[in-house]
Amino acid sequence: MLNPFDFALATPEIVLLVLTGVVLMIDAFSSGATRRMTFALTMATLFVLTLVSWGQWSEGVAGRTFSGLYVTDSFAHFLKILSYIAVAVTLIYGRAYAENREMVERGGEMYSLTLLALLGELIMISAGSMLTVYLGVELMSFALYALVALRRDHLPATEAAMKYYVLGCLASGILLYGMSMIYGATGHLELDKIADIIRDGQAARLPLVFGVVFIISGLAFKLTAAPFHMWTPDVYQGAPTTVTLLVGAAPKFAAFAIMIRLLIEALHGVAIDWQPMLLIMAVLSLAVGNIVAIAQTNFKRMLAYSTISHMGFIFLGLLSGVLDGQANATGQAYGASLFYVVIYVLTTLSTFGLILLMSRQGFECEEISDLKGLNRRNPLLAGVLMLSMFSLAGIPPLSGFYAKLAVLQALVGAGHVAVAVIAVMFSLIGAFYYLRVVKMAYFDEPDSDVTLGSGTVVTRSVMSLNGLLVIGLGILPGGLMALCVQVINQSLTF
Repeated sequence: MLNPFDFALATPEIVLLVLTGVVLMIDAFSSGATRRMTFALTMATLFVLTLVSWGQWSEGVAGRTFSGLYVTDSFAHFLKILSYIAVAVTLIYGRAYAENREMVERGGEMYSLTLLALLGELIMISAGSMLTVYLGVELMSFALYALVALRRDHLPATEAAMKYYVLGCLASGILLYGMSMIYGATGHLELDKIADIIRDGQAARLPLVFGVVFIISGLAFKLTAAPFHMWTPDVYQGAPTTVTLLVGAAPKFAAFAIMIRLLIEALHGVAIDWQPMLLIMAVLSLAVGNIVAIAQTNFKRMLAYSTISHMGFIFLGLLSGVLDGQANATGQAYGASLFYVVIYVLTTLSTFGLILLMSRQGFECEEISDLKGLNRRNPLLAGVLMLSMFSLAGIPPLSGFYAKLAVLQALVGAGHVAVAVIAVMFSLIGAFYYLRVVKMAYFDEPDSDVTLGSGTVVTRSVMSLNGLLVIGLGILPGGLMALCVQVINQSLTF
């Protein structure tokens, strides 16, 4: 008989919860203004978690536990390891920024809240029930709300936190209402049982469709897709840049995971109902993100609208796995969408990491004009910036080009040729504001002759590796793409 409470499957979450408590306790007795011990323990925690998840993945650990609430598979292991790496890189880039702005002087809440947000993300990634999905979403969200407001004496951060909190609560309510309707239509909370009920035709049709509408609306908020994107530019601009990166990087893996868990695993039988919604939101995201970004002068705000446009491509990949509303999903399409998420987060880390490294005590590198003459002041940062912007624009041979190409191939294969043409057109429009940034960095005269440092040896090494991966995964994308398709095929059954 299967053990309904196999705690070994949830080892990463248990280890993270215990070590987060250790970090909190040690930080409570720490008086150092830089919180070096807290930072070191947080990085050690992420390293241990990586070893745990890698060990489980290599040993083929998989299964369901806690009466179906929690699922462990290759897909979960892969996204968890990527989440650890994304959080670690964020903290490496943002440590000096946080210290200079006294974000850790009065306490190491930034590190403990980051670990709690990560715990919510892990729960989302391994969710096997709508109950677990909601628990993970709320745990992650409330930690991020507090992180955005961490600079209590900074008015833009406080304003951004209020907007994020109010709209986030609204989105959570919408998501919960959708879940309640699906529960009423199927009589189950477990995702696999919901899929069985729908497949057998036993679900009540009307509440099921309404539930799908509300769930997709709530998920679109978490993935910053139009028309549920209103919070994104204000939060990205107002939050401390370290927190902006915490909001914009690792949570995208968790949000993508629950899109797969809910739409593909549980609601694949009603794909004919949610596929048009994804199509509309994808086109809206491409239009709003690329067109509005052209008018932005604030670099963080421009990157926020860039994020919205890239979410459109992720949605295009998700809807390409369903052909004419029939349940013959293709792992290649979902793998392309997963590959796109990985490349997006990788490039986001480099762009916001660059902002963090350029920001000095008393100076916020937020305006695009602050990048003028960057090549003369710091060639390393200018080179990484150029690679990142070209990748986001989809210029070959960088990784962003192959990510867009993979999604477009899946889109054309699903018969959405007209939509693929629209996506290409908006990508061409979006290339303008990316190239404008590169032009300022390489061809404009700097407003200041201040020489910019690149941080510590570790920071420079991570930034260099980040830039190399942006170009390396574009020249040799096959391994990562095959891995994305493999974890999708191994974990999802239709």
